[in-house]
Amino acid sequence: MPDVLGIRFKSCGKIYDFETNGIAAKEGDHVVVESDFGLSLGKVIKESRFIEKSERELKRAVRTATEEDFRLSADNKNLEKEAREFCVERIMARGLPMKLVGTETTLDRKRIVFYFTAEGRIDFRELVKDLASRFKTRIEMRQIGVRDEAKLVGGFGVCGRPICCKTFLTSFDPVSIKMAKKQEMVLNIGKLSGLCSRLMCCLRYEYDGDLAAISTDEDVPIQPDSAVRTVAQVVNIDKKPEVAPTSEEIEDEEDDESLPGETEETQVPGEAPAPQNQSQTEAQNKEDANRKKGRRRFKRRRFKKTEPSKEAGSNEQ
Repeated sequence: MPDVLGIRFKSCGKIYDFETNGIAAKEGDHVVVESDFGLSLGKVIKESRFIEKSERELKRAVRTATEEDFRLSADNKNLEKEAREFCVERIMARGLPMKLVGTETTLDRKRIVFYFTAEGRIDFRELVKDLASRFKTRIEMRQIGVRDEAKLVGGFGVCGRPICCKTFLTSFDPVSIKMAKKQEMVLNIGKLSGLCSRLMCCLRYEYDGDLAAISTDEDVPIQPDSAVRTVAQVVNIDKKPEVAPTSEEIEDEEDDESLPGETEETQVPGEAPAPQNQSQTEAQNKEDANRKKGRRRFKRRRFKKTEPSKEAGSNEQ
């Protein structure tokens, strides 16, 4: 394999390998390379070195950057600003549920890339037609996540410093709530989340556990009482609405119901029932029979329809 250069296109971006193509460039120099999008201006981070095998097909460096290349790059900034303003206008005009995050164009202006966020899939075919008719070039729409949005926009964290992904992080490593538990932090999702509403990347810095076991950053701490409330809400939704029983339904109920305030006697598992003599058994049966009769009278009296008496009617007259 030929010698390669490590080149970065954005601050805190990934480093990509390109064939030197006979170009003698040092660390910190700017070069023009042929990327997948077209001609791009990048900065050399790693000087020329030899590699045995590459995972992907390597592109070549075209030349070292000149004053004309820097002038075109400055002019492209104005084009990106204009493209963003026009795209936001068309998004609002068409009522698309998407948020434009940033724009990027190649050095030769053969392609303009629009980065946006959305909750689901967006049909932006008509929007692409509007952009293509305005800028007369190839348009590419890329949907990114909330972490990539924070990296592009930037901001300040709860520590008062610029967020890590904008200053020095080149990639997003998995972060889990287990890291906060291991460090004995308060499991408050509001305090553990960054500007992207995900767990902060700095939770990983002082974690001394097994990083190979961390595979996701979607774990959110749930309070026990909130879980109980959620289950209760689901059960209430699934239950049928209760209807007040009629007097006929109540009279047809089983006779072994307990009146309000009565309690049932339970037997402890493994314990034999207490022995009772014949007299106690007869007294208990008699008491149960009287209670059932009283319950029936109570039900009939409770749901009996009352009619005005004749005497009351005569007095009123």
